[in-house]
Amino acid sequence: MKKILQPGVRLYFLILILFAAATFFFGNYRKELAIAELGLIAVLFIYSLIVGAKRKKTILNYIETVSYNVDSAVKDTLKNFPLPMVVFTLEDNRIVTANSAFLKMTGRTEHFFERSIEEDIPGFHAKWLLEGKSEAPELISVDKKSYRVFGSLVRSEHEQSSGGYIATTYWVDVTEARNIEEKFIKTRPVFAILMFDNYDEFLNGMSEKDKSAVLSDIDDRISDWAGKCNGYLSKYDRDRYIFLFEEQYLQQFVDARFSLLDTVREVRNTNGQKATLSIGIGKDAKTFAEGFKFAALGIDMALSRGGDQAVIKNRFTFEFYGGRSPELEKRTKVKARVMANSLTELIRDASQILIMGHKYADLDSVGASVGLICAAKKLQKPAFMVVDPEKNAAKQLIGRLQKLPAYANAFISSQDAILAADNNTLLVVVDTNRPEQTESEELLASCNKVAVIDHHRRAATYIENAALSFHEPYASSASELVSELLQYICDPSDIMRAEAESLMAGIVLDTKNFTLRTGGRTFEAAAFLRRAGADPTEVKKLLQSDIATAMARYSIIQKAKVYKAGIAIATADTAQNRIIAAQAADELLNISGIEASFVIHPEGEAVCISARSIGDVNVQVILEKLGGGGNKSTAGAQVRGKNENQVLQELVDAIDSFLADGGMK
Repeated sequence: MKKILQPGVRLYFLILILFAAATFFFGNYRKELAIAELGLIAVLFIYSLIVGAKRKKTILNYIETVSYNVDSAVKDTLKNFPLPMVVFTLEDNRIVTANSAFLKMTGRTEHFFERSIEEDIPGFHAKWLLEGKSEAPELISVDKKSYRVFGSLVRSEHEQSSGGYIATTYWVDVTEARNIEEKFIKTRPVFAILMFDNYDEFLNGMSEKDKSAVLSDIDDRISDWAGKCNGYLSKYDRDRYIFLFEEQYLQQFVDARFSLLDTVREVRNTNGQKATLSIGIGKDAKTFAEGFKFAALGIDMALSRGGDQAVIKNRFTFEFYGGRSPELEKRTKVKARVMANSLTELIRDASQILIMGHKYADLDSVGASVGLICAAKKLQKPAFMVVDPEKNAAKQLIGRLQKLPAYANAFISSQDAILAADNNTLLVVVDTNRPEQTESEELLASCNKVAVIDHHRRAATYIENAALSFHEPYASSASELVSELLQYICDPSDIMRAEAESLMAGIVLDTKNFTLRTGGRTFEAAAFLRRAGADPTEVKKLLQSDIATAMARYSIIQKAKVYKAGIAIATADTAQNRIIAAQAADELLNISGIEASFVIHPEGEAVCISARSIGDVNVQVILEKLGGGGNKSTAGAQVRGKNENQVLQELVDAIDSFLADGGMK
């Protein structure tokens, strides 16, 4: 009944029949009229059936025509589609069909049914389709042309039981766009600043005639090197050049390891001293101003690492080349005096001074911190040293200082320092310039005013936007730098004996009893501390170790093996204190023929490396490849997520790379 009562022809005939029945039973001429009505209804019903059948046939014909036209359009589209198109099974890459454009693209003249797509396009895969992507992640190269591939998947009706899929891919020729992109990249401007970094020291004492000859020689060498790439070279200061060239020529400079550094180093003055050049390069800049800024940052980084090297600065990081020459000690004390004045102003303007070194603080870090506390006392400002009371290598020195009334409350933890810091707190970071190596990165981030005093070569990551940066890679230690500053802030009588001995201990530790990285300024600093009351005997006691430490040290030395070129490598099987590992690396240098030593040892979840050198091997350059840092003669690294054997192999590869690049020159 529900179906009958729905609006339509059936409902209309039902009503007509009801009217005819009413006529039959209730009308005056009911029978005759009812029969006539039923006859008419029958005629109309038959007519409706005939018309409905015709209409149904017409609709079916229309549907068949439309379906045929759509199918023809699909087939015509596949055949004559302007882009190369191929349909293949995803399971075995078997081609089902392809259009003429795809045949032309692959260079075939006949169709290739049952043929694998990899036979004509080696290396092509469609994993990206299974990952739900509609575009291939990489461009596909076919016959020296580049194609961007798009595609989709459908389930195969004939292979549903086996889970087969049919892939349809469309190949868009992007060769012209790719060539334009490559040309754009190759012709992007690269800025370089070249600096004759030992200009004053090199020309000191030379006659004007000799100066002109030497400078002309260096100018010619720089011009010959730069002339290979049709760039723009101009000398804009007595010791600086600006060089603008296209990026396509940068790789040849890199491949040659910036041969200009070696070429300029061949020039010597009348005293036999070599000329050295530093190069800062800026690339990937959005504007010319930013490119010059990158080049300036590169030259600053090169100079902060000792000069005689090239540094490339892009939008994200630094790349280092060269830097194997020993740092040259600067003769002037002007910078130290300027820095002392600036530090004095910062301390006077601060509400309090927080002093922080690197993780696992050693005698140099603690000694330099003590020197700054002494300066703060002289300027009548409260100062505190941030140090981990357990994880440090100067417990004996810290214990001795804590017995003094002036230092009873001078040592605080990083958590207490963060709580105590306010908007006017000055944080001084000593003996490191890398944020991740400080005692507390959180404290570094929470302080608005930061000063850095360090002697290590800069790495790609360093503390930026410091209010004061006293960074001298030529110096033996942070304690030496702080001692120089104290000479302009305090009188020897203002320095306590324990403070002078702390600074002296830091210098002795990093110079290995004044044998490594020791210059005239180092002895001047030591003489100043001696006048302030430092007792060398007491300093010697601070460096003593117990019998257990000595035995552990010699146990590591027993495992040492000579690798090549006077390089010794020792690997400790068990976890070792990093002090013991460092001492073992120092001790290995006392063996005849050993010029560089590396000690690998596990420590917690990391594998640590301590490296020392007294020859031409720059351990800082080697360990930089493993994420470490330091300076030419002393360096360290910490590698996580790998075992000792893996770290050993990486170290050996880094040493081989260093030697292959002429590191022993």
